[in-house]
Amino acid sequence: MKFSAAALSATLAALVGSTVAQLDIISPGGPNLWWVADSDNVVSWTCKTSPYPAFIILIANSDPKVLVAPQAVIAQQNNFDCSKLVSKDQVNMLPATGYTIQLANIFNQTDVYVESQPFEIKALGSPYPASSATPTNSQSATDAASGTATGTGTAASGSATGTQPNGARSLIPTSLAAAGLAALGLAFA
Repeated sequence: MKFSAAALSATLAALVGSTVAQLDIISPGGPNLWWVADSDNVVSWTCKTSPYPAFIILIANSDPKVLVAPQAVIAQQNNFDCSKLVSKDQVNMLPATGYTIQLANIFNQTDVYVESQPFEIKALGSPYPASSATPTNSQSATDAASGTATGTGTAASGSATGTQPNGARSLIPTSLAAAGLAALGLAFA
């Protein structure tokens, strides 16, 4: 089998790109980033490192007494927006703990790209989280809540179920995607 320089370059680009491209949910999630029931709330994600141009936004709960299955909040959300104001009409959930936000494939919502840390929806009239509690791309939710920041980012790992700096779990194995792209690049060389 003969390998061309173009195929080798495409393979290396796929491998390097897969370690950098990562989608994470910044907020809500964790004990310091909740939503308020019957109110407008915001979901935000790492749009600059996301490999997906668009996705569906779902809300789920670990307790089937609260929510039996994930429910679509926004059917098609463009990644480049980086955040979305979710109106009280779009999400009408009871106050409870154990909620998560899922960003998933538009055509198959069971193909979940990333899931937030569990968070609480507090009762109407509760205060919103402090703006300082929302982490940035280089800051974890724990650091933001304590008022400290590292100021540096970390590279995404190739783990299929690893925990990201903000506590979100990546459900897509990036190393598998890189291997598939690499094989495709070599096959067409």
